[in-house]
Amino acid sequence: MYSGPLRAALTALLAVGVATAATGCSSSDSDAAAANGKLDVVAAFYPLQYVTQQVGGDRVSVTNLVEPGTEPHDLELSPKQVAEVTDADAVVYLRDFQPAVDDAVDGGAKDKSLDVATVEPLKDGYVPLEEGELHEDEKGKDPHVWLDPTRLAGIADAVAKKLGDLDPDHASEFTANAKALDTKLSTLDEEYRTGLASCQEKTIVVSHNAFGYLAARYGLTQVAITGLTPEEEPSAARLAEVANYAKQNGVKEIFFETLVSPKIAEALAAEVGAKAEVLDPIEGIEKNSGDDYFSVMRTNLTTLRGALQCQ
Repeated sequence: MYSGPLRAALTALLAVGVATAATGCSSSDSDAAAANGKLDVVAAFYPLQYVTQQVGGDRVSVTNLVEPGTEPHDLELSPKQVAEVTDADAVVYLRDFQPAVDDAVDGGAKDKSLDVATVEPLKDGYVPLEEGELHEDEKGKDPHVWLDPTRLAGIADAVAKKLGDLDPDHASEFTANAKALDTKLSTLDEEYRTGLASCQEKTIVVSHNAFGYLAARYGLTQVAITGLTPEEEPSAARLAEVANYAKQNGVKEIFFETLVSPKIAEALAAEVGAKAEVLDPIEGIEKNSGDDYFSVMRTNLTTLRGALQCQ
């Protein structure tokens, strides 16, 4: 992985190369969008792609920078993808979640980007189980805002405004689409609030710190094995800390996710006599799964209700 300064320099060179080389470096999707009078929008990863498609409808062509089934945190962009960011009418991204996307935006798309982290202030990363300072891999702002449906509704409204500024003739259509999505998200929020209101257990032990917003919204406590990115290796002290907590509190499920290795969660589950089950942070959708944001959120709710012994 390139260092920050080297990555930024390469991004700048690529942007210059795109500008001076043949326009064939641009994606065919971008060309098709222009030919059809659609806005060409680049979304940094799946939840932002989904929202932009729902809000933009037939008036936008949306390119997701992350391939289906791929974990998005450590995305590296190809020259073609840097060109897509530079050439797009708009870029919807979340700053500090994917450094390569930040660099590409800064290199040629800052004036046409929407950083969804600015819609509502992000929360700090989680606090350790014991009193004291944050662990080094726990520091920083939690980016996983889409797991709170009410926050995702705010992002939808911001996307509608961005698209409306670019295409004023269809601004009312974008606003109406966002309102329809907001209604669906409000229904999902009610399902979660009702479904998790009467649970015997209130703690979820998860493989990485992705569920803080969901936990805060619905009165749960998240205990995470690793920090804000799933590739981090937990320290032996952290593993022991979580294992002791799980044993003392009779935790029956240790949750892992779909796009990263389950080995650590499975090993911890075996040690404490629990089951390892999937709880999906929806950072991406598995290829050919047929799922979308709402179907995965509802599967997560069913999983949580079973694990937390909800009535």
